[in-house]
Amino acid sequence: MTRFEFTIAATDGKARTGMLAMRRGEIRTPAFMPVGTAATVKAMKPEAVRATGADIILGNTYHLMLRPGAERVAALGGLHGFMNWERPILTDSGGYQVMSLSDLSKVTDEGVSFRSHLDGSKHLLTPERSIEVQRLLGSDIVMQFDELVRPDVEAKKQRAAMERSIRWARRSREEFDRGGEHATSAAIFGIQQGVLDENMRGESAEALIDIGFDGYAVGGLAVGEGHDAMLGCLDFAPRQLPNDKPRYLMGVGKPDDIVEAVRRGIDMFDCVLPTRSGRTGQAFTADGPINIRNARFAEDREPLDPSCACPTCSTYSRAYVHHLVRSGEILGAMLMTEHNLTFYQVMMAGLRSAIAEARFDAHADAFLSRYRARAI
Repeated sequence: MTRFEFTIAATDGKARTGMLAMRRGEIRTPAFMPVGTAATVKAMKPEAVRATGADIILGNTYHLMLRPGAERVAALGGLHGFMNWERPILTDSGGYQVMSLSDLSKVTDEGVSFRSHLDGSKHLLTPERSIEVQRLLGSDIVMQFDELVRPDVEAKKQRAAMERSIRWARRSREEFDRGGEHATSAAIFGIQQGVLDENMRGESAEALIDIGFDGYAVGGLAVGEGHDAMLGCLDFAPRQLPNDKPRYLMGVGKPDDIVEAVRRGIDMFDCVLPTRSGRTGQAFTADGPINIRNARFAEDREPLDPSCACPTCSTYSRAYVHHLVRSGEILGAMLMTEHNLTFYQVMMAGLRSAIAEARFDAHADAFLSRYRARAI
């Protein structure tokens, strides 16, 4: 049984392509992970998610521990069997939800006490409990518990959060190693913090490397700092992390953000954007995003993206999908999500091929020029 093995098959500049091998399957990198927050990628059956080309999905610790409960999922055979997804699953630690629901929470060195956004019940999420929940879910890639702060908070709080995340990283690693059989079959990633500060991120990376993880995430980005600031951080953050381990940029993102991040050495991504946008009427195309709710599509017989071969684009017109979305029909969300997830996976496949064939910059520049040229 392969617990965790990362190989880099080719590089082109800082961009890399390779493979993550785990007991439940191989993950081609650069990889995009669809988000299955509540044990489902919204509006999609698991087999349809796999058909788009996804090798791995993401599950959410915070939401699943509240509903249906980690212990219940474990009693029902774990998250894979519960949702009928037998390939790898990465679970986040709950840290992002702690920040986004900060009006309901209080952070101390012990952990985060908070009230459920569902029913107001009180909970304490510690590094140990976060890892325990991920173990109960049967996660293949476990994320350390961390504290995330936005870039507009004062520098003193930024440093305090980075240093607390280091302490929580050590506790997360220790709890993971106490996991018996799960620890022998799963992997754990550390999360670099430090907002946009190169020195703080360097300190964070050094501490995480000293603890030792299977992979490393660049955390604390895509939380309002803006495209240029994020790329500025990615100009230095990836190189502070081990070259022989996978690098995961959490919560990113837009197609052009992903292309630029791959250019800077990132291997893994997740984001709710393709699924959430699909449900609200935005379709991603090679010529930029379109809003299918727009009246101009009411009689348009073209597919969402004429260059796309997904089942939605092969079968249905913009006019029909426009009608479904404007009418609030469930099928509209399903078709839009199927297309968007396929678009993302085809994009990732194109990036992998371009790196392997040593033509990444030309491919990326052509993709970005076309994608950014027009938006309807």
